[in-house]
Amino acid sequence: MTRTIRLTLPAALLALAACASGGQNYHDKNMDFGSVRTVAVMPIVNLSRDNLAGERVRDVITSMMLASGAFYVVPQGEVIRVVAKAGVLNPATPTVEDVVKFGTILKVDAVITGTVKEYGEVRAANASGNVIALSLTMQECATGKIVWTGTTTRGGVTWRDRLLGGGGAPLNEVTETAVDDLISKLFK
Repeated sequence: MTRTIRLTLPAALLALAACASGGQNYHDKNMDFGSVRTVAVMPIVNLSRDNLAGERVRDVITSMMLASGAFYVVPQGEVIRVVAKAGVLNPATPTVEDVVKFGTILKVDAVITGTVKEYGEVRAANASGNVIALSLTMQECATGKIVWTGTTTRGGVTWRDRLLGGGGAPLNEVTETAVDDLISKLFK
């Protein structure tokens, strides 16, 4: 029995570590991502318990995409103004037609949409930590076609936190790590 535990424990720990930081990624092989210069980040769908998670994550996405230097990100006020002008009923989950119309009016190459699935504190025994589960999608505005999607989960309660107690990394730091992970997946 003891030998079985010694053999399966490392495999289980490896599987847990892979789940905590992994995520899926899709790239359209026919898309020239170098041609995308201007993007608009739409409101983010929030499925978490924190009512402001979508806005907080959207702000981090916008800042980090600008900081990457790869894109010009349209200011959020302009996005809101053109959403109303284009008649987009649900900007967090726009239709293909909405993306094409929106992109034509705002003159952007792509639209970023996303979903916050989990955001905030999680507890495990005597420890707690902050976690975020996030997915992003890029649609090109010429056709409305999805050209990239990525998902990631970051943060949580580590083994160190469980053994020594503690609260893990601050939520903004965990969010920045998750967004950085997604942006790096976009450029792969």
